[in-house]
Amino acid sequence: MDISETRPIGTTGLEVTAFGLGCASFGGLYAPLAEEDIFGLLAAAWDGGVRYFDVAPMYGLGRAEHLLGHFLRERIPADAHLTLSTKAGRLMSRARPGRELPPEPPKNPFDAGWGNGLNFREVFDYSYDGIMRSFDDSQQRLGRPEIDIVYVHDIGPVTHGPRHDVHWRDLTSGGFRALEDLRAAGLIKGFGLGVNETGIIADAMNEADLDCCLLAGRYSLLDQEAAPLLDKARGAGVSMILGGVFNSGILAGGPLKFNYVDAPDEIVARVEALSALCAGFDVPLGAAAIQYPMRHAGVTSVLVGARTARDVTTNLDWFRRDIPDALWSALDAAG
Repeated sequence: MDISETRPIGTTGLEVTAFGLGCASFGGLYAPLAEEDIFGLLAAAWDGGVRYFDVAPMYGLGRAEHLLGHFLRERIPADAHLTLSTKAGRLMSRARPGRELPPEPPKNPFDAGWGNGLNFREVFDYSYDGIMRSFDDSQQRLGRPEIDIVYVHDIGPVTHGPRHDVHWRDLTSGGFRALEDLRAAGLIKGFGLGVNETGIIADAMNEADLDCCLLAGRYSLLDQEAAPLLDKARGAGVSMILGGVFNSGILAGGPLKFNYVDAPDEIVARVEALSALCAGFDVPLGAAAIQYPMRHAGVTSVLVGARTARDVTTNLDWFRRDIPDALWSALDAAG
């Protein structure tokens, strides 16, 4: 597959490369990551043809946006074409005299923590004012006014539990309107959801005119839950970007993590079987995992994270690798 092949995002006029770089690792996902390693992997991605970068205030509690913004400002020509997305729904806050933060919410099951995040605490806010402030804050951290796409981050009942209805009401009564206003003013070109849950994207499609959505971990060699949603989104003209294609690393030969937690024995056994099947065709499991989502016509791009420049080049090689149809048939037959 061609790394630099571009595909349209809905009717926005935006295009993204078929392979994009996700920047969660910049915040120290699972373990600290040094600045020089981050700049090295970003250079490898850029040199390899990647022109779509996705980040979020959550990643390192602001650190990832700062570092990505610095690289793009200082090391990439100002007139270079690229597409940048970030997220909204969390504000990075600190208590101060006269202003106490709300009680800390229950642990988000999709939050693995940050090895070297900044000294802030996230406060969920999906209201009109909260989305607008989040956008302004991201512009400042990135050091650039041009943000192409804003995803509403981690809205959903699995993420928020009993607080979901409150957050959903804030989003549908004001947050979506803020994003529509930003789009109408030309400050962003598109918006949607950036989540780990499929059902909430379907719900959001009934509430707002979405351009694109980012879904992590729900359409992979280990999990095809999102297949009906991908069909629905394609019919509605909503572009789908897929992250988490390695399901937190286990499909790439990394840590035995599955959906941000230690992988259960059943998943480890499934991965071993998949790896053996791929080896029979002389194909690395990671190559099959990274290309699998792109076989669905409803998928526009895949986002892949990395911790080193070598990770980036390996992922790019896997994305380019020719995979025989016989392997896809064998994988389909194996379920």
